[in-house]
Amino acid sequence: MTPIRRQYLNLKHSYPDAILLFRLGDFYEAFDDDARLAARELEITLTARSMGKDTKVPMAGVPAHALESYLARLIRKGHKVAICEQLSDPATSRGLVARDVVRVVTPGTVLEPALLEQKANNYLAAVVEAALPDGTLGAGLAYVDITTGEFAVTQLEGDRLALELERIAPAEVLVPRSQEAPQWAGHGPATNGQQAGFPVTPVDDADFALNAARQALLDYYQVLSLEGFGCAGLPLAVRAAGAIVAYLGRTQRAGRAQLAALNTYSTASYMTLDAQTRRNLELFQAGRAEGRQLSLLATLDLTGTPMGARLLRRWLGQPLLDLAALERRLDAVGCFFDDAFRRTEARSLLGQVPDLERILARIQAGTVTPRELLALQAGLTAAGRLAERLSDDAGPLAWLCRELAPVPQVAGLIEQAIAPEPGGPVGEGTVIREGFSPELDALKTASRDARRFIAGLETRERERTGIKSLKVGYNQVFGYYIEVSKANLGQVPPDYIRRQTLTGGERYIVAELKEYESLVLNARERVDELERSLYRQVCAQMGQSAPALSRLAGAVAQADVFAALAEVAVRHGYVRPRLDLSSTIAIKNGRHPVVERVLPPGSYVPNDVCLSNDDARLIVLTGPNMAGKSTFIRQAAIITLMAQVGSFVPASEAAIGLVDRIFTRVGLQDDLTTGQSTFMVEMVETAAILNQATPRSLVILDEIGRGTSTYDGLSIARAVIEHLHNHPRLGCKTLFATHYHELTEAAATLPGVRNFSVAVAEEEGRVVFLHRIVPGGADRSYGVHVAQLAGLPRAVVNRAWEVLAELEQRPQAAGITGGTGGRRRRAGAAAAQLTLFSAAPGGERLLEAVLALDVANLTPLEAINKLYQLQEQARQRDGTT
Repeated sequence: MTPIRRQYLNLKHSYPDAILLFRLGDFYEAFDDDARLAARELEITLTARSMGKDTKVPMAGVPAHALESYLARLIRKGHKVAICEQLSDPATSRGLVARDVVRVVTPGTVLEPALLEQKANNYLAAVVEAALPDGTLGAGLAYVDITTGEFAVTQLEGDRLALELERIAPAEVLVPRSQEAPQWAGHGPATNGQQAGFPVTPVDDADFALNAARQALLDYYQVLSLEGFGCAGLPLAVRAAGAIVAYLGRTQRAGRAQLAALNTYSTASYMTLDAQTRRNLELFQAGRAEGRQLSLLATLDLTGTPMGARLLRRWLGQPLLDLAALERRLDAVGCFFDDAFRRTEARSLLGQVPDLERILARIQAGTVTPRELLALQAGLTAAGRLAERLSDDAGPLAWLCRELAPVPQVAGLIEQAIAPEPGGPVGEGTVIREGFSPELDALKTASRDARRFIAGLETRERERTGIKSLKVGYNQVFGYYIEVSKANLGQVPPDYIRRQTLTGGERYIVAELKEYESLVLNARERVDELERSLYRQVCAQMGQSAPALSRLAGAVAQADVFAALAEVAVRHGYVRPRLDLSSTIAIKNGRHPVVERVLPPGSYVPNDVCLSNDDARLIVLTGPNMAGKSTFIRQAAIITLMAQVGSFVPASEAAIGLVDRIFTRVGLQDDLTTGQSTFMVEMVETAAILNQATPRSLVILDEIGRGTSTYDGLSIARAVIEHLHNHPRLGCKTLFATHYHELTEAAATLPGVRNFSVAVAEEEGRVVFLHRIVPGGADRSYGVHVAQLAGLPRAVVNRAWEVLAELEQRPQAAGITGGTGGRRRRAGAAAAQLTLFSAAPGGERLLEAVLALDVANLTPLEAINKLYQLQEQARQRDGTT
C-alpha cells in the first residue's frame, strides 16, 4: 500500500457515509465505491490508479476549478460530500503532502451560492421527541441557516411538530439514531422534483443528550447559563439546539459557523398554517405546475434585496397574532406608502445592497471572494445613505433608523485593503490594494523590475551577440533560458553557460539571468503567501464586526419589505386594514390580489364580505360553476392573512378581527401512496378542521361531500354546517361554498347562517356570469352550460340536456340539486314527506302525536320514550310487530 493510499483510507474511515473528494493537484479524486458512485451520478469517466504492488483501485475525478458545479449535482441528489484539501504546498513539502477534511457538505450546510436559492432560506433542523412530565408527547425543534446565521429553537406539542416543519421546509433534519423513522421523514422517490417529507440524517444519540447539548451551547456562546436565551427550562429545545451545534462542529472544520444569538420562540405567537392551507391559498406556489409566478408571494415580492425576499417569505408563512407588532409594521408600510419620493429613493438605494447576510457568512467561513467584499462595501455605503434619508422621520420609522446603524470601519477597511479591480484570485498579487502593505508593494516592485529586465534581455542579447534569431524562454524544469540555433552557435559569447542540448540548437543561461530568475520566482512565492495572509487578516478583522453587520442586514431586510409592500399597495390600489381583537371580519369591495393581476385592468368584480361570531358567522355560498365562488371565499382568507402579515390589502375598506388560524378544504386530490381516495382525503382534512378550529378561526370550505354519492355528501355537508354552527368549541367564522342548494335551508333553523349566491344572467339561452355576490341562495348549477363552454362535443352536450330533463321528471329526483325547478322540487318533496303520515290508516293520528310533542321541554329520557312509542305506532300502522 502506498503512503497516499494509507492517508486516503485513514480519512475515509472517519467519513464512511460521505463521498470523500481527495485533493490531488488540480483535481479532486474519489476512490473505490465512492468513485463508482461519483462516476454514475456525475456522468464522468471511471478510471483506475495504481496504489501499491499489484493494486489498482477505481478512481474518478473532477477539476478543482469546477468543483462547485459538480458538488451542486451531488447535493441535489441527496449525497453528503467530504472535501479533503492539501494543507501543505506540494512544491515545498518534503515527503507526503499533508491533507485533511476541511468541510462536510450536506443539504443543510451548503455555503456555495450556486447551490442556494437566493430568495429562500436553506435550513438545517434538529428534532427530538420525548414524553413530557405530564405524560404528553413533546418535541424539541431547532433550526439554523448557516448562510445567514439565523438560529431558532422551540419546544412544542408533538402533534404540532409536522406543521412547524412544513413551515420552515428544512433541507435536512437531524434525528437521534435510535429514534424510529417519523411519519414526516422523506420516503420514496421525489415527485415533480419534490421529495415526500423531509430528508433525515440520523446522528449519534449522544449529541442529543441533555447535558452534552447544554454544554455545547454554553461553550459555543461562551456563557454560564442559557437563561438569557429563554430556553433554560425547555429541555427538549436545548437537546435539539445542542445537537445542531455539535453537527456543525464536525462538518464545518475549516471555519467555525458563526450563528446569531439563539432565538427561543413559541408557536402560540404566530398563526399556524397547515400544508393544505398554504397550498389552497397558493401562498408560494400556484397552478398545476406549482410554479412561483402566480403565487401570492410573487404578487407581493417587489423587494430589491435577497434578504428582503427571504424575510417576506418568512412573514407570509408565519402571520402574527400580536396586534402591537402588526400596527408597527403597518405604520412603517404607511410611511413609504404616503411619501412617493421616500419610497422611490429607498427602493433605488436598496437595489444597490447585495446579500449582506450570506456575504457575512462567507467571510466567517473563509470562502468570500474579493468581488463580494467590494459588493459589501458598496452595499454598506448605500445602507448608510438609506439611514440618512429616513432619519428625518422621527415617527414610525425611528426604530428602523436606529437599526440601520452604519458600520464605517468595515467599509473603510475594504476601501483601504482591496484593489478596486481585482485582476485574479487571491495570491496573484492583484487583490490587495497598493499602499496597504509596504512589504507586499516592495515584493511586487522587485518582481516587476525583474520581469522587466528579463523581458528586455532578448533585445539586448541580440544586439550584443548579433544573433538575430536568439530567443529568451521559460519552462518549469530549467527556468529561464537563452536559446540559440545550431547555425549561430559560433557566435555564442564565452559567458553563456550551456544547460540543454536540443535537436536544432542549444539553451544557455547567464549569471545575471539566474539572479533575476531567482528574484522573480521567490517574489512570486512570497507575493502569493503574503497576499493570502493579508486577505485572511482583513476577513478576520471584518468578522469582529459580525454582530453589527448582522443587525444592519436585518434592518435592511425589514426596510426592503416595508418599501416593497408599499409599492405593491400603490400600484394595485390596496388600503391599510383596521385591526382589532374583535370577532368580526368586514371587507368592502375585496379583491383577489393574484386573480385581478392576470385580468385586464378594471375587469375584476369586487365583493363585500361580513362575518361575525355574534351574528352572521357562517355563509353558505351557492351558484354555478365558473361564477367565482372559490375565488370569493379564498380572497377573504388571503385578505385576512395579508392583514396579519402587516400588508395593506386589496379592498376599499377592511376591518379585521385577528384570527388564530385559517383552515381551508378545497379541491379534490388523492394520496395513492397511503391508499387514500379523494373522498377519504377530503374527510381527513375536514376532520382536522373540526377537531382543531376555535371560535377565533377562519374556515374556508369548498364543496364538502362532493366526493361521494349525492345523499351521503349532502348529509355530511349539512352535518358539518350544523357542527360548525352549534358546537360550543367552534362557532367560528366560516365560508362554505357548495352546489348542494338544499343547504340553503339551514339558514331557516340556524340563526348564525346566511345565504349568499353568485349572480347569473341568462341572455338568449346563454349564461353570463356576473361574479357579483348577492344575498339569497341559488337554485341552479348551470353545469351543462359550463360543459358547453369547456368545449365538450355538441352531441355530448345535447345528450346531457336530454338526460337532465328526464331526471327532473322523476319523483325520486325531488330535492336533488341540478335542475331548473329546484324550488318547485323542494316544495314537492315537503308535500311528499307529509303524505307518509296521512296516506295510510292511522297516519293522521301519528302526525298529530308528533306535532303535539313539546320538544323544547323534553328530558333526554322522555325523548327516548316518546321516540319508542312513535316507532311502535308506525310499526302497527305498517302491519309489523
